[in-house]
Amino acid sequence: MKPRVVLGLSGGVDSAVAGLRLKQAGYDVVGAMLKLEGGEAENSCCNLAAQARAAEVAKRLEIPFVVLDEEKTFAQTVIQPYLEEHARGRTPNPCVLCNPFVKLAGLERLAERLGADRIATGHYLRREGARFFRGKDARKDQSYFLWKVPRKTLEKTLFPLGELLKPEVRRIAEEAGLSVAKAPESQNLCFVENDPKGFLSRHLELRPGPVVDLETGEVVGRHQGAALYTVGQRRGLGLFKSHLERYVVATDPEKNVVYVGPREAVTFTGLTAGEPNYLVPPEDWPREVAVQVRYRTRPVPARVERADEEALLLRFLEPVFAVAPGQSAVVYAGDELLGGGVIEAPGESLLKTRAASAER
Repeated sequence: MKPRVVLGLSGGVDSAVAGLRLKQAGYDVVGAMLKLEGGEAENSCCNLAAQARAAEVAKRLEIPFVVLDEEKTFAQTVIQPYLEEHARGRTPNPCVLCNPFVKLAGLERLAERLGADRIATGHYLRREGARFFRGKDARKDQSYFLWKVPRKTLEKTLFPLGELLKPEVRRIAEEAGLSVAKAPESQNLCFVENDPKGFLSRHLELRPGPVVDLETGEVVGRHQGAALYTVGQRRGLGLFKSHLERYVVATDPEKNVVYVGPREAVTFTGLTAGEPNYLVPPEDWPREVAVQVRYRTRPVPARVERADEEALLLRFLEPVFAVAPGQSAVVYAGDELLGGGVIEAPGESLLKTRAASAER
């Protein structure tokens, strides 16, 4: 009897090729698409057009196809925290919550009902036994978004694309006659269309207010709503011309103030992260690791000063720009994914460090 696996089908080329490779490997594959809040949005990963593409892929692969209604879970688990975090002056990463608590959780529940031992996705993540590594394609690697997935879930998840490059995936799809071979990349958040600020403006009570220079206390501009801005932001701040060389250092939505300062004020020496999830026990970590504080930033070397159930404290071995509360700090040893946490606070800024040194 073939082992059964429930595959997340999105209507894109990655999950389609994942299904093809699973079938070629001898699995009994069931395709499942998750219907999420915002599924009618034009660029959504789960709109009606995407559902039609996923159904067509399943037909081509000759596998069963089901649609799972996860709208309520998605709204409660992803969208509401996204709004709440912005309202607190933080910068959330919705995909970090969606993957473990909506997408993979939904596939797990279906797998349990169908008696399947495994689930699978089209994520670019490599697996070697019970260890997990960056995908071979550095431009498509999605390990950053998977740090929060419980280890027991990752251990039952297959990632058929981990060893492939994106051009290889498209070539395989074309050779197999899959209609999604040239499907465009999905780059945006599925529930905000192409306008995150517009989405926040429609759901939060935003008011224009002052932009204040953190060093002088001077009002140097006007913002459109404190919740719209993130640490390290430089453009769109409404600054007076004499203060254009400033970056967002912090926001205070309660007081409706955006604080700005020089680049040194938003370049930090470390961070503290909460809600840690360890895919490798911290006692097995090397003393020095690499940490990535945003998806599109490079990992930097860091020293682990604390790693327990409550918090993760890291000291950078080189200064890091724009460490934003609410984003994820994801930790690696080489290419191996060790775990991560949600950034609660950056460490001391270079501005403070140099000021302290000057006083001494």
